[in-house]
Formats: sequence, C-alpha cells, structure tokens
Amino acid sequence: MRIPALLASVLTLLAVSASPATAESAVPRGFRPASTSWTSPATGYVLGYSPCAKSWCPALLGTTDGGTHWRRLGAPPMALPDNHNHVALTFTGDRVAYVSDGVRVRTTRDGGVSWHPVGLVGAREPYYLSKITETAGRVFAVLTTFGDGHGSTRLYSGIAGSPVLLPVPGFAATGGITYGDLAVGGGLQVALGTDYGTEKYWTSRDGVRFTPAEPPCPAGSVASLAGVRDRQVVALCSSSPGSPQPGSTERQLRHAAKLGGTFSGGDAAPFAGITQGFAAASPSSATVAAEGGGTGFLHSTADGGRTWTTSVLSDRGLSLTDLDFPGGGTGVVVDGQPDADGGSALYRTTDGGHMWREWTIG
Repeated sequence: MRIPALLASVLTLLAVSASPATAESAVPRGFRPASTSWTSPATGYVLGYSPCAKSWCPALLGTTDGGTHWRRLGAPPMALPDNHNHVALTFTGDRVAYVSDGVRVRTTRDGGVSWHPVGLVGAREPYYLSKITETAGRVFAVLTTFGDGHGSTRLYSGIAGSPVLLPVPGFAATGGITYGDLAVGGGLQVALGTDYGTEKYWTSRDGVRFTPAEPPCPAGSVASLAGVRDRQVVALCSSSPGSPQPGSTERQLRHAAKLGGTFSGGDAAPFAGITQGFAAASPSSATVAAEGGGTGFLHSTADGGRTWTTSVLSDRGLSLTDLDFPGGGTGVVVDGQPDADGGSALYRTTDGGHMWREWTIG
C-alpha cells in the first residue's frame, strides 16, 4: 500500500508544480491584446503581441469557459505593421479564422495549426481591407482603394476555403471618399457609400442571391451595421467626422422590423468622439465605440436609443476595435494598440453594455 501512496504524492506534487509553468506559457510575459473574436459568450480568442528580441511576437489565446482558463494556439505569421494598422482577428467557428492587417490576409481552418495566405484578385495598393467574415459557406470582405483624391470600395467574395477572393460584380462605390460595411447573423447585409451621399444596401439569406433594399440611413450619413437581433435589424447612422464640432460625430439609432425591411427611428446618440465601432446585444441594447481628444468612449443604450449612458475609458486615445456582443449580454472591445506608449487592454461587459471593466487575461 505504501508504493501507490508514494506515487500519488509524487503525481500531486508534479501537478501543483506544473500549474504555474502552464499558466505562464499560455500567456506570454508582457502580452498586450491586439484583437479579439468570440463565437459565444464562453468561447473566445485573443490575438496579442509581446516583446521579443527588440520586436513584437504574436500569440493567439483561446478559451471555452468565458476566460477562466486560456490555452495557447498557433499564432498567425502577422507582424505588427509600422503604420499602426489594426491587426484584426475574426473567428467564424471553432477551427476557422481570418486575420488581416488591412493589406495581408491569412486564414486557418484547423484551429491555428496552419495559416495560409488569401489573395485579393485585382487589388492594387494602396488599399485597406476593413472587414472579412464567413457565412453560408462563403467568404465576404470589404476592401477600399484610395489615392489622388479618388477611391473605390468593393465587396469581395469566394467559396469558403478558397485561396483567393474576387470582386463581386455590381457591388462597388467610387468617388472621392468611399466606405462600406457588412454584417452577418440572421442573414447577410452589405452597405456601400460615397462622399456621404446616399448609400446602396443589399441583403441576402444565403450569401448567393442578394436583394437591393432601402438604405438604413438618410443621405449625408454612414451606416454601421449590426446583425439581426430577435428578428429585428439595428443600424447606427453617423455624420462625417468632426460634426457638430472637432472630435465629435452626430449619430442616430435606427431599426427595421425584419431583414430587408424599412428602417425608422431617429433618436440621437451622444456625439462625443469619432465613431470607431458599433454593435447591438438586442434590438433595444446597443453600444457605440468612439475616440476623441485622446479618450475612449462607449455610449450604450438599453431602451432602443431613447436614453444613453457613457463609459469613459483610458487616455490611450488611439483606437477602439472589435466591439461585439457574442450573446447573453456579454460584450468585448479592445482599447489601444500593443506597441503604443499606453499599450492596449481588453474590456468586457456582462450586462449588455451598462458597465464595462478592464479584463486581465491569465
């Protein structure tokens, strides 16, 4: 009986002594988040960077219990860009993800074991890929080219797993200033616009057949799209940056009763900061991420836009990215950039956006 008892004691000692090493290896020393993506309130991923050999090395972490425990995954070969472009991570399933620095795109279909480049046919620099996602067996991306006072924003697409994406015929906006957005969840929505004029807007339930619809926003404003929430569609309409005063944006929340339906409403949202992101937890609960004067703001409503509360974040003052509500009132956003003087941090809410708290990983 003494041998099994001794063996149990040794195993227990090894398990205890191994725990700190495992935790330390999961979250690198000096780790700073760059991007986060969640497929549910419990399952999420954080791509970050830590100092190494006078540079910054990427690390990808994953959790399946809401952040109580983290595991290390294979990180994409994506360096921090010198121009401070956002390195954006998008998981569309437990094993499928995309990462982009606005110019290069990498994808994995095996949970980070291997990463492969995705080509953008016909794209000529300078350009910026603002969003990429996958739904209904297809990949969709929004890409904007610019230069010499003229630009274009196009929708790109391809079959899931394809090494290249192609421009979708008929989905383009050209002019001096062009922009676009897309959203998935309950259907696919695409909005493309030019020079703060009237936007074009399409919806699709299968990613193949698209139907033109009345744009979410009135002329002179830009649509930020959220997915379908309880059969309703929520959009944020923002004016040009700097209106009504420098460092501010006029905004209003609008709703449609169904995908492809007519949007209505016009309750004004707080105008502090330049719009950085928008997400809705439900038809009545939504949050706007904004930056102004070196300060981050999260403007949230719980009553469909009639009243708002504002959470003031740090003075990092660079960017608020990846604002999202994966479900159950849980929301996330990344503040700052890893290589900035103020660093970066992950914030989380569990009450639909009323209270946001900085979240330490590991």
